[in-house]
Amino acid sequence: MKVAIVGPAYPYRGGIAAFSERLARQFQAEGHTVDVYTFTLQYPNFLFPGKTQYAEGEVPADLNIRRCLNSINPFNWMKVGRLIRDQQYDLVVFAYWMSFFAPCYGVIARYLKSTKRIALVHNMMPHEKSILDRVLPPFFVKSMDGFVALSQSVLRDVQRLDKRDNPKACSPHPIYDHYGPKEPREVALERLGLSPDYRYMLFFGLVRAYKGLDWLIQAFADDRLRKYPIKLIVAGEFYDDKRRYLDEIQGYGLGNNVIIHDEFIPDDQVKDYFNAADIVVQPYKSATQSGVTQVAYHFEKPMLVTNVGGLDEIVPDGEVGYAVLPEVHSITDALLDFFENNRADEFAHKISVEKEKYSWKTLSNVIMNL
Repeated sequence: MKVAIVGPAYPYRGGIAAFSERLARQFQAEGHTVDVYTFTLQYPNFLFPGKTQYAEGEVPADLNIRRCLNSINPFNWMKVGRLIRDQQYDLVVFAYWMSFFAPCYGVIARYLKSTKRIALVHNMMPHEKSILDRVLPPFFVKSMDGFVALSQSVLRDVQRLDKRDNPKACSPHPIYDHYGPKEPREVALERLGLSPDYRYMLFFGLVRAYKGLDWLIQAFADDRLRKYPIKLIVAGEFYDDKRRYLDEIQGYGLGNNVIIHDEFIPDDQVKDYFNAADIVVQPYKSATQSGVTQVAYHFEKPMLVTNVGGLDEIVPDGEVGYAVLPEVHSITDALLDFFENNRADEFAHKISVEKEKYSWKTLSNVIMNL
């Protein structure tokens, strides 16, 4: 089968780009011919809150990435639509995650009426909504023949928007297995320059208000946790006001117990943070699903998530970690149980079994069957 994926890929960084590339490799491994169409311009600089949109490292030699799409130029959308149409693909998969791209994707898809058009929906509605999120998504939804969502909560959002009741399916976010091997904790700690005398909680990824880092800081400040040799690692670029978190850390007297690496973590360093961690904490205030959980699964690390969106679909409470109420007290109690009762080995054993559910083959089968 001849397949195209439209969405972020190298030279862009981030979870959606990593996902598109890994899915392309899965299709290729199954014998399909795959082209990935990505952006010459993804976000205008004034709309991008981070330091850079671009990844470091070499162009992936095993992928055919065609960089030709401008997210804000309608004439370009029509040109790319004709380009993709003329290649006569059997299937075009659109990696969708925010309303900003709905017009671009929707115009391109309207040139592909003789091709199966599947939306792979990471998020249908964003965590931080604006007026455009009520106007733009229906334009994209109307141009699709089917939808694959990565969580039931996202699938429900799609169902509310799809008035034509096109085919839909849910397939959980597969495991990110391309960040390197599981390695001894001591090796990772040495690479990061951290002491093995402490145990480490990891908050990983871009820092945004909805991800609840402030809740985690408040939970960590609880006297019951402070008696243990625990440190918190915050590894990720701040897309929110960094100063308010620093003030909170200092206000609670946690300055010596919180390690902040305020940068986008390159792919080749991700393994060190997860291998070093005792538990990965995602105290989100809202969510759909998260790639962070699937990195944690790969490295077989216990997780704490809040039961918002689809997070508790992926992290069975009491089995591979904790799925708790989205509130500080519940986060504190779960962390206290983990460290007081030394749950790491118990959870890690169950993770090694549970992770088998989240294969890329499962996702590719769902897409092809749809």
